[in-house]
Amino acid sequence: MGSSVVPMRRTLPVLLTATLLLAACSSDGDSSDESTTESSAESATTEVQTTDAPDSTDGSEPAPPPTNPDKPGVEIPEVLPTELQVTVLQEGSGPEAQAGDTVIVDYIGVRCSDGVEVDNSFDRFEPCPVVLGEGRVIAGWDEGLVDAQAGARIQLDIPSDLAYGENSQNDIIGPNEALTFLIEVRAVIQPPNAEDAPTEPGVEASEGAAETTVIDLREGEGEELQPGQTGVINYVLYRGDNLAELESSWVAEPVQVGTAVGGFPGFVNGLPGMKVGGRRAITIPPDDAFGPDGNPQLGLPAGSDMIVVVDLLGVYGTPES
Repeated sequence: MGSSVVPMRRTLPVLLTATLLLAACSSDGDSSDESTTESSAESATTEVQTTDAPDSTDGSEPAPPPTNPDKPGVEIPEVLPTELQVTVLQEGSGPEAQAGDTVIVDYIGVRCSDGVEVDNSFDRFEPCPVVLGEGRVIAGWDEGLVDAQAGARIQLDIPSDLAYGENSQNDIIGPNEALTFLIEVRAVIQPPNAEDAPTEPGVEASEGAAETTVIDLREGEGEELQPGQTGVINYVLYRGDNLAELESSWVAEPVQVGTAVGGFPGFVNGLPGMKVGGRRAITIPPDDAFGPDGNPQLGLPAGSDMIVVVDLLGVYGTPES
């Protein structure tokens, strides 16, 4: 799709995020195309990126992008909705989402009139974070996701005035188009208190670490992150030898990071076992981070260890077997 009804994550002014972490709703690679759409209901500008299919090697047409086998089908309503209809198809659990919370979702959207797909996140294999109540998505989402819980499957049948109104978005979403979305809620993240951000790493300086090691500074009481799952985190990055702070996600918003084999080794080795609500200091040698050259752009010299203090805010996904 060349357009999307939900915005991508805000572009974070943090280099570690751009380098290591999952960019929800879009790909941040060089092969991305960017466009913008506007929600007529909220007059909210949304940024969109889609990833091009890989080039073929034999000169033929590019291969189509992969399709997620777990993408669900959508049953459209028998009558076009004139008001927002929220149907909980599968109950969730945990905190109920309220304005200001970040709801991480996978979704598929179709036209109510004929079921033609307008967009989906499943084929991008990247759930999307949506901050409720900020007008960054169509009003049908801002209203319909209130009280959503992690693990829920929700159908939103949205009248045109809570979608894009009289504005045509592309060849698929025309004027006065009612839309249906099937949404799977991966996590509900309440806003962290900025005053709770780490002010120091809580561990001793590190030089010449042989492997990634962890120290739990605060035990969590929520769900435990298993290998292969995705954690929603806030973090502060420190230089290992002198404990100078290099960057922090607390100045922006929580980020998502995977722990599957093949991911960033420092997090693959350092995050599993944490529980939601916990805080952990992860000491990472160069081999599990950026390699022997370090990352001068971050302020991390060659050969330097780094220490990341992580707060685990949420967990989703299927553990590796």
